[in-house]
Amino acid sequence: MNLPASFEEKMRGLLGGEMDAYLACFEEPRYYGLRVNTGKISVEEFCRICPFEITPVPWTDNGFYYDGERLSPAKHPYYSAGLYYLQEPSAMTPASRLPVEPGDKVLDLCAAPGGKATELGARLKGEGLLVANDISSSRAKGLLKNIEVFGIGNVAVLCEEPGKMENCFQEFFDKILIDAPCSGEGMFRKDRKMVKAWEEHGPEYFSGIQKGLILKAARMLKPGGMLLYSTCTFDSRENEQIIEILRKEYPEFCILDIRPYEGFSPGIPETVPGRDKELTKTVRIFPHKMKGEGHYLALLQKGPGIPGKSMEIAPRAGSGLKLPEAAAQFFKDVSWKPDSSRLHLRGQWLYYMPEGLPDVRGIRFLRTGLLLGELKKNRFEPGQALAMFLKKEEYAHCIDLPAEDPRILRYLKGETLDVEDVAEPGDKAWQLVCVDGFPLGWGKSAGGRLKNKYLPGWRLC
Repeated sequence: MNLPASFEEKMRGLLGGEMDAYLACFEEPRYYGLRVNTGKISVEEFCRICPFEITPVPWTDNGFYYDGERLSPAKHPYYSAGLYYLQEPSAMTPASRLPVEPGDKVLDLCAAPGGKATELGARLKGEGLLVANDISSSRAKGLLKNIEVFGIGNVAVLCEEPGKMENCFQEFFDKILIDAPCSGEGMFRKDRKMVKAWEEHGPEYFSGIQKGLILKAARMLKPGGMLLYSTCTFDSRENEQIIEILRKEYPEFCILDIRPYEGFSPGIPETVPGRDKELTKTVRIFPHKMKGEGHYLALLQKGPGIPGKSMEIAPRAGSGLKLPEAAAQFFKDVSWKPDSSRLHLRGQWLYYMPEGLPDVRGIRFLRTGLLLGELKKNRFEPGQALAMFLKKEEYAHCIDLPAEDPRILRYLKGETLDVEDVAEPGDKAWQLVCVDGFPLGWGKSAGGRLKNKYLPGWRLC
């Protein structure tokens, strides 16, 4: 591969005698990975039912390699059921090293397409709050879909400038992840088009963006909270130097050790003016040392208060409304019962609001909470997000088909199905359609036929 001369020179300075090994890795095949959604299935159970060969990613508890040249896991119905997310193996590392606990208020500042946000949300186990933001509205829509496929309901999906968020979420979050936009040097082996993009916008362009992001995030983090900063590039101006800038601006931040793996390399203090030895606690991932692409990670903890605007944030509740009669009739068949204080009706749309979300007016939200469904005159139509949120045993009427049943693929394409052999005789109820016990979406049964209610925008072509 013809790499830019200036890039090669820089990498020789970073790697020294390892440069030949780094260049040789460009002749090796790229690695493909999937990450199990532990919010829906245990790793052990997934390994038992997985229909294709996988091998563990050793530095991530729920990550696996698969043969991407031969297999297409995105075409399997388990993918549509949200049992896993397809993710480059090294990219699994940042979310796995931010110690999120159920009940935390968590921000993924640059979240699209959702690889890290879905993992953070799964680890909350339905408790606390996930705020997932991306400044691009088109990318944020894809982010929302991935979060809903994963069955995460305690979420707010934003499409907002971090500066505007900073004014509303002062010292609000327990944990923040910044997977910052970067020059992408670590992805050169995976995607050769990244070289041309690097030549158009290199490290100098991105370092200014990264500096702004980390300083704004610092002011949104509670004292004692943790921040994980990551990039998929090698340039110290986007990595160690950004951490040095943060700590000069806010000395309250200390660098924490990151759970090790034998392939991790330490940060390189010599590449920045301050030469702070604490930077060796940060991590560099090089593709000639691990079966994955290039990354950088730094985990930091915030000490006592950073000077800034003091702000009282009142929790935003739902409307405290009683379930409308049509919705109440539907929820008689649901064993999961929503807390009425968290219900919110916006027009004809019924939402279940997450706990702890402040009333922040003026912020561009793509979604706040779990969309339960739509009220249409005197009837209630359950939403796709609710189907993905529920477990099979939480709904009274299910049509559960094995993955190999051809009707599963036809359902995902939006077709009407013959279900006389599996539907209850004379049943005209809403049906939760499942594959091997895992929900896919809704249908309406009558006379042995299932009218397909799978969300049109999600249907397979």
